[in-house]
Amino acid sequence: MADRNPTDCGEFVPTDFAAEEIQAERIVLAFLLDEHPPRLTIPELCRALYVHPNDFNSGDAVERAVRELDGAGLIHCDGGYAVPSRAALYFARLEMD
Repeated sequence: MADRNPTDCGEFVPTDFAAEEIQAERIVLAFLLDEHPPRLTIPELCRALYVHPNDFNSGDAVERAVRELDGAGLIHCDGGYAVPSRAALYFARLEMD
């Protein structure tokens, strides 16, 4: 005899996917700005930002962040390497002053 409603989600709280994506973009951009001038590959970014290399969700988050940042013109991806754009470097310098 079942004593629990199978359609009851209980304590399930949906995550805010958009907020997580924005946070991943902030982390990736901040890391690339801190590491500049060396160029990093996407796998190197994944290894540097996440402790567990087999965590595919984290790796996917980094790749999505790179794609969005590249599309926004904040980083450049050339030959598999990611570097901050001139505009991102300029803005970071303004923020430091």
